[in-house]
Amino acid sequence: MSFRRFALAAGLTAASFTAPQAHAEVVGKVGVDWVGNDIVVEALADPKVQGVTCHVTYFDRSVIDRLKNGNWFEDPSNNSIACRQTGPVTIGDIDVSKEGEEVFRQGMSLIWKKMVVNRIYDKTNNTLIYLVHTRELTDGSAKMAISTVPLYGQNVTWKNGAP
Repeated sequence: MSFRRFALAAGLTAASFTAPQAHAEVVGKVGVDWVGNDIVVEALADPKVQGVTCHVTYFDRSVIDRLKNGNWFEDPSNNSIACRQTGPVTIGDIDVSKEGEEVFRQGMSLIWKKMVVNRIYDKTNNTLIYLVHTRELTDGSAKMAISTVPLYGQNVTWKNGAP
């Protein structure tokens, strides 16, 4: 079991979630150096928006790197996201406020740091925005990335009617 999976399991046992969370599936893993550090690519389907898949990348530190550099229980906060329409889009009961809602959460450290994906609906531009960020700031820097899925011109089904 990788450290990230261990941290995620520990986080899931420590907290309960009220909102449905997307399930991530590892679809790629690229080794970046001789000590075993990897870049992991995970696919996650939005549980309330069928037909949209996000791919998130993150750095997974090896045991050798953890021993060499310290910060044993933590991975870097450098994440990337790309979301695309991958089928017919059906939108369920989503939060259309400016804050949006959390779609996915995964541990980046044993206790505190979490990588989070939020979905925000931009009504003016008829676009879904997906934001990946880390809940704990690193060195005073909020590292984040966004991806958008335009709905304009698409055959979109809103289960509760379009907002």
